[in-house]
Amino acid sequence: MTKEGIDRINQLAKKSRTPQGLTDAEKQEQVQLRAQYIADMRGSLRSQLENVVIVESDGQKVPLKKKEQPPVQ
Repeated sequence: MTKEGIDRINQLAKKSRTPQGLTDAEKQEQVQLRAQYIADMRGSLRSQLENVVIVESDGQKVPLKKKEQPPVQ
């Protein structure tokens, strides 16, 4: 995300706390900008998350992506 996008998110956040609030178009823009920011942030962290290893209590190392969810009972 560009600096202008982050600045716009901040502008909209400040305006949303004022008595007049945001217009419907601004609310929609805010949702889209936040979604883009989150997607960009996740993308930049993906390579780090792919290398995370969980150390189990028995000392076994399990890659985060390979960890299975416990069965639902």
